[in-house]
Amino acid sequence: MNTVQNKAVEAINASIQKDWLNPRDVLKEYGFSVSTLAKWRMDNLHLPYSKIGKYIKYKRADIEAFLNDNVVEKVGA
Repeated sequence: MNTVQNKAVEAINASIQKDWLNPRDVLKEYGFSVSTLAKWRMDNLHLPYSKIGKYIKYKRADIEAFLNDNVVEKVGA
């Protein structure tokens, strides 16, 4: 593989292995806007989070569980 391919593979592996995401990571990977996440935090809704100083982190497993818990099944076709 060439250098560009190696860097791409490394970036993918890093994102797969990252268990804790900041709000921008959540936006990039799941599409929840930073402002939506902030509103949810203020209203204490939906996603649990951790705050260390000024840093906000979301656990990937919690995001996945939230998505799985909110699947809408199509009834009758």
